[in-house]
Amino acid sequence: MEALDYHAEERRKAEFDVEEMKIVWAGSRQAYEISDRVARLVASDPVFRKDNRTMLSRKDLFKDTLRKAAHAWKRIIELRLSEEEASKLRFFVDQPVFTDLHWGMFIPAIKGQGNDEQQQKWLPMAYKMQIIGCYAQTELGHGSNVQGLETTATFDPETDEFVIHSPTLTSSKWWPGGLGKVSTHALVYARLITDGQDHGVHGFIVQLRSLDDHLPLPGITVGDIGMKFGSGAYNSMDNGVLRFDHVRIPRDQMLMGVSQVTREGKFMQSDVPRQLVYGTMVYVRQKIVADASCALSRAVCIATRYSVVRRQFGSHNGGPETQVIDYKTQQSRLFPLLASAYAFRFVGEWLKWLYTDVTQRLQASDFSTLPEVHACTAGLKSVTTSATADAIEECRKLCGGHGYLSSSGLPELFAVYVPACTYEGDNVVLLLQVARFLMKTVSQLGSGKKPVGTIAYMGRSEHLLQCRCEVERAEDWLKPNVILEAFEARAARMSFTCAKNLNNFPNQEEGFAQLATDLAEAAVAHVQLIIVSKFIEKLQQDIPGKGVKRQLEILFNVYALSLLHKHLGDFVASGCITPKQGALANEQLRLLYSQVRPNAIALVDAFNYTDHYLGSVLGRYDGNVYPKLYEEAWKDPLNETVIPDGYHEYIRPILKQHIRVARL
Repeated sequence: MEALDYHAEERRKAEFDVEEMKIVWAGSRQAYEISDRVARLVASDPVFRKDNRTMLSRKDLFKDTLRKAAHAWKRIIELRLSEEEASKLRFFVDQPVFTDLHWGMFIPAIKGQGNDEQQQKWLPMAYKMQIIGCYAQTELGHGSNVQGLETTATFDPETDEFVIHSPTLTSSKWWPGGLGKVSTHALVYARLITDGQDHGVHGFIVQLRSLDDHLPLPGITVGDIGMKFGSGAYNSMDNGVLRFDHVRIPRDQMLMGVSQVTREGKFMQSDVPRQLVYGTMVYVRQKIVADASCALSRAVCIATRYSVVRRQFGSHNGGPETQVIDYKTQQSRLFPLLASAYAFRFVGEWLKWLYTDVTQRLQASDFSTLPEVHACTAGLKSVTTSATADAIEECRKLCGGHGYLSSSGLPELFAVYVPACTYEGDNVVLLLQVARFLMKTVSQLGSGKKPVGTIAYMGRSEHLLQCRCEVERAEDWLKPNVILEAFEARAARMSFTCAKNLNNFPNQEEGFAQLATDLAEAAVAHVQLIIVSKFIEKLQQDIPGKGVKRQLEILFNVYALSLLHKHLGDFVASGCITPKQGALANEQLRLLYSQVRPNAIALVDAFNYTDHYLGSVLGRYDGNVYPKLYEEAWKDPLNETVIPDGYHEYIRPILKQHIRVARL
């Protein structure tokens, strides 16, 4: 069969320097070079093969995952990879594995919550992987409500030990990745009890398995919680269940960075402020936002490339049919997702800066920005993961029937990504936390306390509550200051409306419960404003490369105006814009899609994903989709035999009318 070459033709249409855009996407030239080098290293290694992953049994998949994890560690040591390079290697291996939790949760938590002595004892072993750790917080009966956890850690002053115990079935630890079959240690969150007094939830380092034979230690019941959604996907991870039966650990295995228990059993706050734990939270959430841009860009890359290959209808006089990407209905669904991938990337970059800033402030005992940072990271985690999960499914639908094939890569990508909407904070719960912060900010405006950071626009609430959008023509919507003010006014007015309605309730908590939906929507408006404002800040930077900045400006306008179109009711109802101005925004959006179209393939090429990482026949770099789809079909185990197992036992009797009918 003749190979297709649609993408080569599309790439010639690009109106910008793709190589420079790759650097913008990566964040720096150094980051691009590291990412490019490591991605190719992984793609060329046969051990990291993954095209058969969805066909493996659970046991075979898990063993395959362990083999890849061991090989990855071997290569990291052999090549003396830096921490950044090692992290990239694990990323491009692209298979959920126990090391994700070891490096992403266990180690950061010890660094953030352990005292100097504990860090000196545990971190060297963890860095060398002489111990493997997981993060055991969530329980069978409690997830989002951390303060409701039931596992207990009772101090025994006679032996200078804590007794870790699971008093109920619902206190069983449930879901921690790496716990089920691999981790030797866990960071266990339990209720600290001394002399009959409950001091709330604290972290404890608990050994689970013998370092000699890997068997569970006395008093510990541990295993895997079973199959999860999808084929392959997150089933490579040993999410576990854990129960304790009066397990004793030394007192110094309580994380004592922010609080401690003395030899006499006295509970004490450390000199180090408790707010230091926020540093770990910001680190984890900024990583989740970065992962959102990766997953979204991956899905968009597949859908964009396939939309160029796929032709359907529109043939004239025997000529070729129309490329699916040329239909406006396809563009209006696909291009906002492409713009969102870039928007999430840039707000993720900013969160990295925020993490550094917060860390420095915490070390200097400056806690002034913590409430704003907490609300900002909670909101961004919620909005970006929800949008990404929805977008992956939309990309699957954009690929038509073939998007439903495992070989498209999209079903597994969706299955492996959607847990992000729940872990590290349920997305709706997080939005309500943001809403509480917004309501508190509104209530304090008259006190002279000036809002800072991402909430600074509230300081101009008097203007924002009265201003009127001055858009008269469609092209007026291309002005960043016009877009920004519309988003600021919408966010401010929705928050003020909620605050006003809350005051009608004699009990604030009852009001919060009744208005929860409105409050969550106000939180979304605030977070979307943050993403829009950070995209604008990115555009204000010096961006090299022919046409690169122009393409980013187009993507910014697509992102902002598609949000405005989607949430037009909010903008009009709050009086920010008129229905006519909303129609003008939609008119401009259609024109913007035409500007994205010739650059679409180049814009997804800038993600610089190898075919190995994409894992999609539809998203192949060379566009040679149909021959490869045909080839993949014959690899299925069902096609190993012409006549299926069970034919003679079940199908032949039907065809030959030899079915024996039981008589009552």
